[in-house]
Amino acid sequence: MLADSDPAGAATRQRLSDRLDENPGVPERALLEHLLETRQQDALKQGTPDAARTAVPVDGMPPALVEQLDTLRSLSRISALLQNQMLMTAFQPIYGLASQSVVGVEALSRFVSDDGAGAELWFAEAAAVGLGANLEFSALGSAATAAANLPPHLYVALNISPMSCIDPRLPELFDHIGLSISRIVLELTGGIPDEEYLHFVSAITPLRERGLRIAIDDSHSGTGALSRMLHLRPDFIKLGRNIISQVDSDASQYALAACMVDFADQIGTVLVAEGIETPNELRVLTELGISAGQGYLLGRPSVQPKEWAAWNTPLDPDGLGRHVTGAGRLAHDSGASDKH
Repeated sequence: MLADSDPAGAATRQRLSDRLDENPGVPERALLEHLLETRQQDALKQGTPDAARTAVPVDGMPPALVEQLDTLRSLSRISALLQNQMLMTAFQPIYGLASQSVVGVEALSRFVSDDGAGAELWFAEAAAVGLGANLEFSALGSAATAAANLPPHLYVALNISPMSCIDPRLPELFDHIGLSISRIVLELTGGIPDEEYLHFVSAITPLRERGLRIAIDDSHSGTGALSRMLHLRPDFIKLGRNIISQVDSDASQYALAACMVDFADQIGTVLVAEGIETPNELRVLTELGISAGQGYLLGRPSVQPKEWAAWNTPLDPDGLGRHVTGAGRLAHDSGASDKH
């Protein structure tokens, strides 16, 4: 638009240029404001000043324009978030169930926004407008920086989509952060498309040879299929609520969890139970030989370094052990998976 040399459009080009100057580094927002201003001026020329003074109602716009404006708004929101680094990292402790101590953490993104949207909504919106990988790498950088305040013996699980593992920025990230690659676990947040599987393996293998570990979620059909697990030989398998829910009272759930323990033993991987909600679930999972667990029963995500420092020492004798015996009471929560 700015490259157009038609004299008739000089005024329009100048207005757009002014908008770009007012929104440095966020051209999507400048274009959105320009489109809205142009729409209002067109309404004024047509003799409808009231419409020109107010925002044009969505139901009065052509569907294609509404879709375009929604995309531009999302681009503007995500671009502003990235530019202003409006995210922070919370860590949730992961307990070794046998040692009764924290062995690692999962990094979870928290966004500073007026609408209070959850992390998954932000990542979904970013992916929809082609900025998903940008937001993922911003979150990875934030988590790596925050991890400097963690006890040094803890591993750090970072959520990432399989496609971002193919991105050349990933090895570059490990070369420039202060966190040792041997402490990092990449936790895949989705399935690996069949047509990209070989690319994924080629990209991740050199990093694993340097000490990187990977975790996959049993609930994803792409990474969770047993045949895929056998080939990848992940370092960790995360068991979600679909397996551990009611493991203490449902014979089928118990049998499924027991099978996963045997399977993990056979391929040499560590099982981590996610979303542990009740003392009885924790007791049974421990008896089954599940290696590690996390959930609101054991510890909520925290953005406070003072709380992270407390994970440097084993739980007191009346802590985790009390819950394993089922004698303690903690608030029951939803325990929903909170990726990213």
